Amino acid sequence: MTAKAEAIHSRIWDEQPEADNPFTAAACYCRGYDVYGELLNKASFVEYLYLLFVGERPTPTQAELLERLAIALANPGPREASVHAAMCAGVGGSPAAAALMAALGVGAGNLGGGHEVRVAMEAWERLGCDLTAWQAFLADPPQAERADIWTPMEHAPGFDPHGVGCAMPVLQTLEVLRTVGAGPHLPWLAMHREALEAAAGAPLALSGVAAAAFRDLGLSAEQGEMLYLLLRLPGAAVHALEQKQYGFRRFPFFHGAVKYVGPGADNA
Repeated sequence: MTAKAEAIHSRIWDEQPEADNPFTAAACYCRGYDVYGELLNKASFVEYLYLLFVGERPTPTQAELLERLAIALANPGPREASVHAAMCAGVGGSPAAAALMAALGVGAGNLGGGHEVRVAMEAWERLGCDLTAWQAFLADPPQAERADIWTPMEHAPGFDPHGVGCAMPVLQTLEVLRTVGAGPHLPWLAMHREALEAAAGAPLALSGVAAAAFRDLGLSAEQGEMLYLLLRLPGAAVHALEQKQYGFRRFPFFHGAVKYVGPGADNA
């Protein structure tokens, strides 16, 4: 009796097998486009990325917005928690995959992480560009009604609870992305930033700018969360590699800011 062949169902990808080996692809099609015979020679990386996520070719304006956003997000810097986690893995000699997984794990949550971007995008989907609705939402963000792996948000999503004023890189990113002109959310955010910050009691964060940009690109909240995590990995990777070269003697342990007292302190 011949065993029934398993089928992989995908709307994203199609492969034509080699004549002499069904396990090797002779041609690969992404959303109908020939990847190695067409896209490889004609599309940019962000155009291909957009095609993968959204399922259609981006307009020149959408491609420009995604490229500029990718630059803004590529390296959060060594003081950012997810990058620092990757640096810990790098200086400890962990494999490359462990460094990236550390960055993803630490950078996935509610404080400037992927889940915060998703919550902010869900708010954009509900509230649109209604200033009164946003002010009411930011003053008292509703909590999820069902149990989740995430702890409840402790601050307005997209805003920095520890910030004093809106950071210059956030302002610069918002201004550059706004002028691309891909959609209504970024210009509206720039116009009403100060009013929204007053309602939130905190300055706008880069996660909030990213959420608005993803909405202008037509991404869902789930897609935005995933892409945000992906786009921040380059910085984590290079800082992990650099810290491995430096060694533990030059690792930023924050001497004086963190003090280890040991288990004996509880018995003193």
